[in-house]
Amino acid sequence: MTDARIPVGVATGVGSWPGTDPRAAAGIVVGELPALPHLVELPGRGLGADLIGRAAALLIDMPLDTSTTGYRLAQRVGAATRTARDLLARDLDAFEEAWELAGRRGTDQPVKVQAVGPLTLASQAELFGGHRVLTDRGALRDLSDSLAEGIAAHAGDVADRTGSPVVVQLDEPALPAVLAGSLPGVSILQAPPAMPEPEALHVLQTAIATIAAPVLVHCCAADVPWALLRRSGAAMVGFDVGALRTADLDGVGELLDGGVDLALGLVPAIAPERTPGWRDLAEPATRMVDRLGFPREYLASRIAVTPACGLAGASTEWARTALRAANELTRAFADGADPDERS
Repeated sequence: MTDARIPVGVATGVGSWPGTDPRAAAGIVVGELPALPHLVELPGRGLGADLIGRAAALLIDMPLDTSTTGYRLAQRVGAATRTARDLLARDLDAFEEAWELAGRRGTDQPVKVQAVGPLTLASQAELFGGHRVLTDRGALRDLSDSLAEGIAAHAGDVADRTGSPVVVQLDEPALPAVLAGSLPGVSILQAPPAMPEPEALHVLQTAIATIAAPVLVHCCAADVPWALLRRSGAAMVGFDVGALRTADLDGVGELLDGGVDLALGLVPAIAPERTPGWRDLAEPATRMVDRLGFPREYLASRIAVTPACGLAGASTEWARTALRAANELTRAFADGADPDERS
């Protein structure tokens, strides 16, 4: 597991997938993502299957249960944790079966697993009294440690089942809100304050070090904290290229300068009115590297291509199309094709 690296010049998925059938999903992902398939999340199954609910299956000695507003720390294992564990077991069985059928067991091809990051989990999960875990620094530390240990164990289990190296993606969609202090509280007067960036950095650094596998941190929100992620220990940072602003470019460039690779969200997560060709999808990426002054060879040597975000809201047909489009785009980048040249 620790010998893996996150491949570049390849296509992969972000995480979530439409539908409720783990075997169908695993078959498509293993078939369509030959270089970096991922263990999908199927939030359409409900309780325990969404981003936060999945964490209930990973946390060590910190059960989650449901509340009227979401998930809450519990004193004992309840229905939410049992359901999450059962769903994850089914997903693992389905992926292992697809991996075997594809003849890939024991190869050196990495597999990617996803989990909610510690700061997003702490921003969404509640303490017993209803406040966000984020408001209690001791509880935040305990939750982050429990999550990181659970993710490390999960990655080890996947490595054992597949006989392949495993890389980890941490999803941190709420990270900008955590830093900005824009999360609502149980009342107007009890909203979580903005977390100082050094504290957030320490939480993320500690979690990544505990996981002890190459980590991709994904954030498809606006206001991505580029400097924090560059120092976090992540090997790769993923984001929605469509959300980039001019002010973000320096941060992206510093990631590349600092040796951090990129997972570029270039394929729409929901089917557009017109299916884009590879030139349409490539243009934002080529424009970005051109503006940063990097050679276009970086598109094959320093980046992976993904959908803009998770695919749970798409049709299965579009989800499959999105993965194929991402693959086509990586081939175009590898060939040095120029989207500005029209035949």
